[in-house]
Amino acid sequence: MNNYTQVHLTRVSSNSKTGPIPVSTTESTTCPDSCPLKYKRDAMHRILRDATGKPKQGPCYAKNGPTEVHWRAVTNKQRGGSWLEFCELIKSLPKGQIWRHNQAGDLPGTNEHVDTIALAQLVSANKGRKGYTYTHKYNVPENLVAIKNANDNGFTINLSANTLEHADKLSALNIAPVAVLLPSTVDGKVTKTLTTPEGRKVIVCPSTYRDKTSCLTCGLCAIAKLGQCYRAIIGFPAHGSQHKLVTLIANN
Repeated sequence: MNNYTQVHLTRVSSNSKTGPIPVSTTESTTCPDSCPLKYKRDAMHRILRDATGKPKQGPCYAKNGPTEVHWRAVTNKQRGGSWLEFCELIKSLPKGQIWRHNQAGDLPGTNEHVDTIALAQLVSANKGRKGYTYTHKYNVPENLVAIKNANDNGFTINLSANTLEHADKLSALNIAPVAVLLPSTVDGKVTKTLTTPEGRKVIVCPSTYRDKTSCLTCGLCAIAKLGQCYRAIIGFPAHGSQHKLVTLIANN
């Protein structure tokens, strides 16, 4: 296990979408190349590179504005602390506290790899609290057991789907709840309940169209199961300056 993974915990977020809840940021080395928002890709899903061979930056929301500056500082070890220190901070949160892991970054472990020991430590630290996050690290079979274990033990990990068809495939794994990219709402807000090609229910994130709704007041993404079944898929419409590129991914 790598306890030197850098993580920062903002105890009260100023993001209106999350509301004033604790929010973490993990160094960028944890982000998998399989995330379609990480790099720009061609029609064959191959990573595009500049003249020097460096991958071209994709439409990642966290690579813009103040979040980008903060994320870079965490990655460069200028803010935050070690993984074990982070877990101790989570243990200190009040019982019942809802909090979001990774406004930027992914599960512990470099690229596609999940550090299962580190994740288990976070699951343990979260006991009695309502931590939740999203991940693209489901393409390595060994990761799936750890993700399911986290959901079964109170730490909600949503599998991030790129399209509605992809959401069906991830839901069929039956290891975790699913969240999905939706096309842009720039020309009109998406508020209705949708369905996937296989008929699964998709609820559009309420904070994207209700001004007074946030993760603090909603909490859907922090719920893994309703009864014996994983809850409905949560849809996130493309937004911001990169909405056109994200819409291309959601429509692919």
